Order: sequence, then structure tokens, then C-alpha cells
Amino acid sequence: MNLGSRAKSVYRLQEYGGRPSIDGVEIVKLRRFNDDGGSMVELLRLTGGAAAGFDGLELKQVNYSCLQPGVVKAFHVHLEQTDVWFVPPGDRVLLVLADVREGSPTENRQLRTMLGDGQALLVRIPNGVAHGCRNLGSDPASIIYFTDRHFAADADECDEGRMPWDFLGKEVWDVSWE
Repeated sequence: MNLGSRAKSVYRLQEYGGRPSIDGVEIVKLRRFNDDGGSMVELLRLTGGAAAGFDGLELKQVNYSCLQPGVVKAFHVHLEQTDVWFVPPGDRVLLVLADVREGSPTENRQLRTMLGDGQALLVRIPNGVAHGCRNLGSDPASIIYFTDRHFAADADECDEGRMPWDFLGKEVWDVSWE
């Protein structure tokens, strides 16, 4: 079967394989244990602050964030802090990462990934990787995140720098229906 010239000019194959990653970013699929009463997900096993499965990460704080429907919360980057994010399977959050570390083997690489959406995933976001998210659901979404540094609102101690929400272009937040 041959396609018409207009269709042929925009035709491409959908990619279902793995996308190139960003150096230091880890995505860990978690097990959900289900029974007739519901489900349970073990997020992390800790030994003295060390998180099993994330070598070299000593956790100092656990935080919870609520993201309203349709909201884009972006971009921010930590110079020292590492985050590990979890979005419950019932929520649907688009996570966008950008490696802004000078000299990194993956400098300037971007990664978009869906959190929640029926999956139980942890994402390790190393320092120097800008990150932001958009709630694609119709209800508020929850983000639980673990850090290796204590939060400080004081500007002299804060490690959370801001960048414009459209740093990668406003289209990075668009949902593709392909």
C-alpha cells in the first residue's frame, strides 16, 4: 500500500524502545502487591539512611508535594542535592529532566517520562539535572520525594535554584497523542 504524498511527508514509526538516559538518572520499577482489599508498594528499604538500590545515597528528608490539575511546576535545579521521586500509580505526572551540568557526558540531553499512570516507579535525579513536572490528571497529584539534604528556605542555605518554566521551550510540556 502506498501513502499519499502529504501523509508520506509526515509519516514516521512510533518508537517504543528505551530512550537515551541522562548520566546518573535511575528509574527503578517497584513491585505492587495486590489483593482483594487493595495494594501496597514498598518505596524504599533504609539502613542507617542508606537507600537500598541507590548506591551512595544517604537520605536525610522525606517530602510530600501536591500538584494541582494542569499545573506546570518547573524548572528547578540543585547544585548539591539528589532527589528520588515517587508518584502514586493513580496519579499521572509528566516529569521532564534536562542535564545542565557542564562537561557531563550527557550535557544538554533531555528526558521526558510519565510517573504514576498505573506504574510504581522511583526516579533518582542527581544534582545538576534540572527537573520539572506537569499534572496531566483531572485531580490533584501527589509527589513523594526523598532527598539527601535538609530543606532550607533561607537564601544563604537554600540549594534550589529556579529556571524559567519554558527553559526547554513551551512545547516540552505538550502531550503527544501519537
